[in-house]
Amino acid sequence: AVTAACLVIRRSIYDEVRGLDEELAVAFNDVDFCIRVRNAGYRNVWTPHAELYHHESATRGSDLSPEKAQRFRREILFMEQRWGAALVNDPAYNPNLTLDASKHAFALADEPRIG
Repeated sequence: AVTAACLVIRRSIYDEVRGLDEELAVAFNDVDFCIRVRNAGYRNVWTPHAELYHHESATRGSDLSPEKAQRFRREILFMEQRWGAALVNDPAYNPNLTLDASKHAFALADEPRIG
């Protein structure tokens, strides 16, 4: 998935997949969108040559307040219910890396997720 903070797509594809889902008010709307784009038969492409600065939460404030934390938990549950298996089978995430949130990000998996 690519961030909606810097996303370019043909209007016809955006309309075809019904745009960004308003159920996801802040988090994951871009991930959900990119999965739907991929499922419609298109590719999500990124370039390592773009250099952008994205100040997450700079305009909306801290995500640590109880109401924002509750919204974030709802959005996590929404994504898990909608995409379950797709979230743990990301074709762009190396299957030799862990999905265990208690470990360091991008740490090696104890066992590879493919045979």
